Amino acid sequence: MNSIILIGRILFALAPVILGLGHLAKVDAMAGYAKFKKVPAAKLSVLVSGALLVVGGLSIMLGVYADLGALVISVLLIVMALKMHDFWTQTDAQAKQTEMINFLKNISMAGGALFIFAVTATAESDYGWALTDSLWQLAK
Repeated sequence: MNSIILIGRILFALAPVILGLGHLAKVDAMAGYAKFKKVPAAKLSVLVSGALLVVGGLSIMLGVYADLGALVISVLLIVMALKMHDFWTQTDAQAKQTEMINFLKNISMAGGALFIFAVTATAESDYGWALTDSLWQLAK
């Protein structure tokens, strides 16, 4: 079962890592969209969010304080969903649908990250191969 959990962690964490690398590779384009969405310090926000996605995803994959990485990813995805994918403000049907899909993707991934946090932060939890122990040891 540990192998399956490890594979699940890796598969889940691929998305934040790839999305984060996209943020870092396309900073100017992403910053333009962030400005359009009225994100303060758009370029810095894109760089920070990209770095957090990459580091958080690698944390989950490698098991380096995977609980902290999962919590960071979850919070970041919720904030990004609310700020960047505000489908409820869209009047164009196509834009509304695109934003809703991205909103739901972020929210569902945040839920998955919270699940990983709960498993990795629980005392005596066995969540597969990891480089470090969890940062938290919450009671069952």
